[in-house]
Amino acid sequence: MYLDKLTLKNFRNYQNVELSFSPQVNVLIGENAQGKTNLLEAIYVLAMTRSHRTSNERELLMFKQETAIISGEVERKLGKLKLELILSKKGKKAKANHLEQARLSQYIGQLNVILFAPEDLSLVKGAPSVRRKFIDMEFGQIDPHYLHNLSQYKAVLKQRNKYLKQIQAKKTTDLVLLEVLSDQLAAFGAEIVVRRLKFLAKLERYAQDIQKDITQSKEKLTFEYESSVTGVMDKTVEELYQKMRRYLTENSKKEIFQGTTLYGPHRDDVRFLINTRNVQTYGSQGQQRTTALAVKLAEIELMRDETGEYPILLLDDVLSELDGDRQTHLLKTIQNKVQTFLTTPSLSEVTRQLINDPKIFKITQGKVVLQEEE
Repeated sequence: MYLDKLTLKNFRNYQNVELSFSPQVNVLIGENAQGKTNLLEAIYVLAMTRSHRTSNERELLMFKQETAIISGEVERKLGKLKLELILSKKGKKAKANHLEQARLSQYIGQLNVILFAPEDLSLVKGAPSVRRKFIDMEFGQIDPHYLHNLSQYKAVLKQRNKYLKQIQAKKTTDLVLLEVLSDQLAAFGAEIVVRRLKFLAKLERYAQDIQKDITQSKEKLTFEYESSVTGVMDKTVEELYQKMRRYLTENSKKEIFQGTTLYGPHRDDVRFLINTRNVQTYGSQGQQRTTALAVKLAEIELMRDETGEYPILLLDDVLSELDGDRQTHLLKTIQNKVQTFLTTPSLSEVTRQLINDPKIFKITQGKVVLQEEE
């Protein structure tokens, strides 16, 4: 799959822009604060219906504008797909081939993207919430059932936490609703964890090969899922549901005391191990970065495996954060395989040698000009 055309109207600092892209590598060159990342963000929002940079969607609208429109033409194996996302202060509307989608979860997954930005290098050493977000965003694109269960889980979790606080404050003594919410949470949570384990096992296999290649077979990378509920491995959905349900029931007094839900996939984490040692704790910065790179590149193969098509890769100024060897491995991996959008202040000589016939765009204050390579 690749994005053939992109049209922006009143998005960030782009008033009216229409662009055609190469199915291979597209390089966006410009100084800071000119709009390079805004352009990548637009592609990401078109795919995911949300920004990776802000939760305040009003920031996506050009100053003093009421509506922004992102539309794109996507080439897929099954043919051309027209996508459109309308953003306003009242909400969002998503269309696929001119048909408005009843739910955003039905829309997500029609354009698959992988974003790799400097902050993704903190995937390994960052907080558990960083890894949970990574899992949920990527797996949600390739599995609508995962996305549906996650959405339902978050809604029930919010309601359950609110009710726990009401019981804590003695505004109610009725525990029947808490039991009902616990049952719903366990049901959705079991589905989420089973699907997480399935996808993580596949992702691990791809990441192991990449890590082995980058380190010349010196490092073996493995994943370890850390659940707030013990003994989740190799469990069916029903078995896991029963276990989660029991955890929530047995620990309800503790949760009431703390006013929050202590068990479930919203508390889980993934550990990355190199040669059986936790790379978060014992790994060097180089090992942590190599692991993050291996995991992100493994995503590309996982998406192809699950959807039958390669996703679009968005590289937001990430090359400057990688040394020469890792830059080389990244660029060689994506060449002639994945449509790539790469932002950079300027193209280095090394990068020019590694990228075949890139399409280069110069961006200045929201204006985009196609350049011929010098």
